[in-house]
Amino acid sequence: MDARAAEDLNHASGQRAFRNALGQFPTGVCVVTARAAEGEDLGMTISSFNSLSLDPPLVLFSIDRRSHSLDKWEAAEGYAINILAESQKDVSGRFARPLGNKWTGIDFERGHADAPLLRGAIACFECGPFTSHDGGDHVLFIVRVVRFRTFANRSPLIFCKGHYGTLKPTGEPAPLWPLAIHY
Repeated sequence: MDARAAEDLNHASGQRAFRNALGQFPTGVCVVTARAAEGEDLGMTISSFNSLSLDPPLVLFSIDRRSHSLDKWEAAEGYAINILAESQKDVSGRFARPLGNKWTGIDFERGHADAPLLRGAIACFECGPFTSHDGGDHVLFIVRVVRFRTFANRSPLIFCKGHYGTLKPTGEPAPLWPLAIHY
C-alpha cells in the first residue's frame, strides 16, 4: 500500500493525496451552462456529471460551494450539460477559469430555459431543476432531462491524472447494461 494512502484526510497533504487518488478515475469533460435570472450566461467546466435515473430521466452534477455564482446556479430555471469533444480542450480551459468573460467567441445556441448549448459538443442535455442536496464542500444538483441531442461521429474529451486524453476504443463490445447480476 502506498504510504500516502494512510495520510490524515483532515490535513492539506492528506486532502491533496485524496484528490490525486480520485484523479486516477478517467472522466469525460463537460461544461454546464445556465441563464441567470438577470440574463447573465453562466458556464463552468465540470467532471462531476453522472446519469442517475431513466424514469424519470435524471442526471446530476455538482458545484463547489466556494463558487462566486453558486446562488445564481441555485436559482436557474434550466441547465445544459454539454459533453465536450476531444477538439474542445480550449473550451474546457476557458470555462474552468473563475470569473472573467468566458463567452467571447463561443459559438452556442439557446436551449431549455435559454441555457447555452455549445456547438461542437458530442452531446447536450437540456434540463430543468429537480432537487439539490448538501454534498460537503459541493452542492449536488439533480436535474431532469427534458431534451437531449448526441453526435455519434465525435469523440469525447477525457480527463485523468490531471491531463487531457482521448478515448481509444478497443473494438471489443461491452456487455449490455444492466447485467442481471445487478438485481
